[in-house]
Amino acid sequence: MKALVLSHAHPAFSIGGAQVASHNLFKGLKQQPGWDAHYIAGIGPPVARHAATPLMSLGQGPDETLFWTNDYDWFHLGLNDTQALTRHFERFLSDLQPDVVNFHHVMGFGIQAIHAARRALGPVPIVYTLHEYLPICAHHGQMIKARSGALCMKASASDCGMCFPDIGAPNMLRRELFVKSFFDQVDAFVSPSRFLLKRFQDWGLPRRKLVMIENGLDGGPVAPVRALPAGGRRNRFAYFGQLNPFKGIKILIEAVTRIPEKVWGDGILYIFGGNLEHQPEEFQVQVKELFRLSGRRLRFMGSYKSADLPHLMREVDWTIVPSTWWENAPVVIQEAFHHRRPIIASDIGGMAEKVRDGIDGLHFRVSNPESLAEAMTRAMDPAVWNRLHGGIRPPTDANESARLHAALFDKILSRASHPTPVADHG
Repeated sequence: MKALVLSHAHPAFSIGGAQVASHNLFKGLKQQPGWDAHYIAGIGPPVARHAATPLMSLGQGPDETLFWTNDYDWFHLGLNDTQALTRHFERFLSDLQPDVVNFHHVMGFGIQAIHAARRALGPVPIVYTLHEYLPICAHHGQMIKARSGALCMKASASDCGMCFPDIGAPNMLRRELFVKSFFDQVDAFVSPSRFLLKRFQDWGLPRRKLVMIENGLDGGPVAPVRALPAGGRRNRFAYFGQLNPFKGIKILIEAVTRIPEKVWGDGILYIFGGNLEHQPEEFQVQVKELFRLSGRRLRFMGSYKSADLPHLMREVDWTIVPSTWWENAPVVIQEAFHHRRPIIASDIGGMAEKVRDGIDGLHFRVSNPESLAEAMTRAMDPAVWNRLHGGIRPPTDANESARLHAALFDKILSRASHPTPVADHG
């Protein structure tokens, strides 16, 4: 059996949780008995398109393909250049003849790619892996109120219309119906968190199609625990991730500046992150000013790659995940637990689900720097660190996640080949 794993971007060109998870699944499926896999990922500028086709390889393996797109409709999750789908993507599918198609996002490809797969492959099962809330929420998929910044509890056309009055409720309803018309063609939806799964169930996806499977991690060698000097404390904190308005970086730095000097002592907050230059100008100015005010307490280390983590984690005692939106299943949580570092996380959504308060990490009140400062103060006690360090469970690895996916694919394929007969009520 052959699975086609489709991602909006390739981790060799774009770092992100969904890219890494989908590529790990692709590699893991090839290790499963009776299974093979092919990987296709979106790409765009600054890479140039081939003149004759959007399909290319750029030096990836023979079972990895790139699909060039640059005309994406973010509001409808659609591709405007539908000819690229009908002339090239469908031909690619017909030539490859996968037994299962597993979408990880439709960004770049467009949600019409689901129908293109159905048109090219007929009844071949289609599985869609959910990584965030983009199909539900037009506000960057964050499920945060566009005007107030408040957390959104449940989407509806009327509420979404209030977030975007220039678009209005009727167009929001049309968007929802448009997306769901393609989702009706999907055989199963995989969610790496129960929280995300419940949100899509509340939005109207059939519960029978929703399956919980953790993303698989390929974390490399485990970093050794930082050796403490006599009388030393566990006061080396780290943030890993994008520097954008939803990740809580401002909350984190404000918390650090509120901890009294006699408590902070020789503590350090390492910031490993990038893309600040791509954020709104006002946000950039605010973050840089907070960097300045934090003084010697903070060390901005710039962006990183996953392969760097075993080295970077050597100097880290705690990972902090201060996001102000719900999150889903942040790969940074899996990476921290792989390296057996306890986590301090916001007390909402996928973060609260994945980090068990008082067992393998600490929670703090979301968007509350004072609550985070209190949690960080508690965390400096080596006894607290030792207890939570002992409660950490290894995250699901890439092979185990692939095994669970292969079992799901087998189940869907078996169901398709042995449909339940319709009862005769005559």
